[in-house]
Amino acid sequence: MSDYNYDAFSSKGYDFDGRTGPGLGEKAPDFLISTSTGGTKHLLDFDGDFLVLEMGSLTCPLFQSRRNHMQKLDVVDKCVSSVVLYVREAHLGADIPQHVSFATKLDCAQRLKKEDGEVRLVLVDDFEGTVHKAYGGMPNTVFIINRNGCVVFRAQWNNPRATQKALNALLNGHEFRAKSFFLPATPTVTIQTLRRAGEGSVLDFLRSFPSLIWNNFVKRNLRLLLNRPQPLSRDTTC
Repeated sequence: MSDYNYDAFSSKGYDFDGRTGPGLGEKAPDFLISTSTGGTKHLLDFDGDFLVLEMGSLTCPLFQSRRNHMQKLDVVDKCVSSVVLYVREAHLGADIPQHVSFATKLDCAQRLKKEDGEVRLVLVDDFEGTVHKAYGGMPNTVFIINRNGCVVFRAQWNNPRATQKALNALLNGHEFRAKSFFLPATPTVTIQTLRRAGEGSVLDFLRSFPSLIWNNFVKRNLRLLLNRPQPLSRDTTC
């Protein structure tokens, strides 16, 4: 098992204080990537004016908590393409273990479509997480990328209300300052997601729970509260 495809979740495997991947106003990296239907496409070859790119997996409670809201984004305005990048399993267990090959990763991505009813286009990263690493490597980050290929919004943890607010401002041609505060996953969805993953998932999650709350709900939200990000708009160039 590679370091990327860990066989047990631990908060120590994530850098909650650093920032990797493209920042606000920076160029979004492009990749030729697989789709859950077996095809390939370039990540930045999208319809409309904006791409909303969300990281997710079957075993990520945060992602599963946000899906209903996020699936509506490309329905609201046809200027928006909203996609999921399927990454490594966040809180794996005996029933949904970590991927051991691209084939097992593809299978999980297809389950997201078939079993969970995901309506967005699902892109499937390679086994070693090349695209995921380039975009920061966190379980449920979200980016908004404009037609110039520039990141005009990013949240290390997706907050759908903040994502919607940013998207509305972009669509209306307004400048905005992006702040996306961390919100915990819905408790019922968290329990359902961890139970579905199987034995080991709940215990690993509980071991890291205090660290997750401290690093994200407390420290990260405090930094965001005190930070004044740069203003961005739909026409940002990079």
